[in-house]
Amino acid sequence: EAGHAIVARTLPKHMPIHEVTIIPRGRAGGYTMYLPEDDKMFDTKTSMYNHIVSCMGGRVAEEITFGDITGGASADISHATNVAHAMVCRFGMSENLGPVQYGERSDHIYLGRDITRSESFSEETAREIDLEVKRLVMESKKRCEQILNEHKDKLDKLAEALLEKETMNVAEIRKLLELPAPQEEVKAEDDTHNEIVPEQNADTQAQV
Repeated sequence: EAGHAIVARTLPKHMPIHEVTIIPRGRAGGYTMYLPEDDKMFDTKTSMYNHIVSCMGGRVAEEITFGDITGGASADISHATNVAHAMVCRFGMSENLGPVQYGERSDHIYLGRDITRSESFSEETAREIDLEVKRLVMESKKRCEQILNEHKDKLDKLAEALLEKETMNVAEIRKLLELPAPQEEVKAEDDTHNEIVPEQNADTQAQV
């Protein structure tokens, strides 16, 4: 959870953190909760890409800290893959495949069962989709690795604090990591309002 929080706090235009906890809830071993500042009807390409990057935070934090991985990040990996697939197939956000929607499905024969499915594309296109989705997820993971390696001290500090407190809100995290106050963040964002993803915008376009 510390990995998710650090990545989300680092990425520009990412939805703000509300709370982080390592107390299990249902099938989740913990969670990082985000709270949108404004109502919005549509998500941007950059916002969706950044969300995939933050989804990789748990898996990458395991690799960096322990040199090994667990199955704890399975839900995050599934969600990241679904978002990447939606970007490519539903929203036409792939430079290679273009603004085309793929994956029309016929009605289900039985409720709750995906018995029948008619795809509106060839096997070759299906392979291109798989490659695009994989590339997007893997490039997002690389970006996540870059962030957490650069902020390894903050990652360790937040992880230790969570082991002690178990649940922390955004104010506590900001104080612990000595992050800017909200008004300073707003000013910094105003100064760079024309930049979508500093230092990675070009890469983002190519990756998707």
